[in-house]
Amino acid sequence: MKTKSTKRKLKIAIQGLAASFHEVAARTYFQQAIEPVECLTFHELCEKLKQGKADFAVMAIENSIAGSILPNYFLLQQYHFSIVGELYLPIHMHLLTLPGVKLADIKTIESHPMALRQCTEFIHTLNGIEVRESDDTALSAKRVKTLKLKHTAAIANELAAKKYGLQILEKRIETHKKNFTRFLVLTRKSENSEKANKASLSFEVANEVGSLADALMTFKTNHINLLKIQSVPVIGKPSEYRIHVDVEWKRRKHYDDAMRQVLRQVKNLNVLGEYKKAKIEYN
Repeated sequence: MKTKSTKRKLKIAIQGLAASFHEVAARTYFQQAIEPVECLTFHELCEKLKQGKADFAVMAIENSIAGSILPNYFLLQQYHFSIVGELYLPIHMHLLTLPGVKLADIKTIESHPMALRQCTEFIHTLNGIEVRESDDTALSAKRVKTLKLKHTAAIANELAAKKYGLQILEKRIETHKKNFTRFLVLTRKSENSEKANKASLSFEVANEVGSLADALMTFKTNHINLLKIQSVPVIGKPSEYRIHVDVEWKRRKHYDDAMRQVLRQVKNLNVLGEYKKAKIEYN
């Protein structure tokens, strides 16, 4: 999404510190100078956007290795933000240390849980290494630098290495090289896009045989491609689930027809956002 240049930089809430993957995603998406609003948790990110302390928020929702970030689906339900865009960011993980440190010197590896999960095969090749979870990849890199941790390595990106003056001891340690994270771009108010060809929806269905299948079949009969389906428990209602789906279409009329039919088949239908589908480009 490109925006016109203004005197005031767009404030973008990101999870993590500067040089985190969220900042890279935000700069890649907006393609202009931005002012990152650092948030250590996704809950804080949502609060900053809700309070108007950010114009947009960029939130990771899934990774091609580690899978869906389920807590963020609950946040989407809770805050009712509008999804106005998405980005698939190639994720390359590096092992960062203080300059001069060797692999044999490392006793602890620290990073965000999702980053650690994406590098499990590499971590398993190291014997006797303590693995420590942190709130953010860039925060781990910053800790290594500021605390001068000679026996600790951080898993983070190249931008973090440059920002904190760390050496890249091992490059591309992610388990699968075609590794990407999908980020959602959120705003407080809904925005209509004439170029929209993808939507994120959520709904509930009756606890009856075939109720979910009937709703999903409606998308098929209207030529709507179902890209993803994710069930999330309904809090306080055992055995009941909220269904999140991503759909895409070639003709807007097909989508509109499908939505009119689905509306009669499900409960509490919520359109989380209609936006332009992003491309997946590996590098």
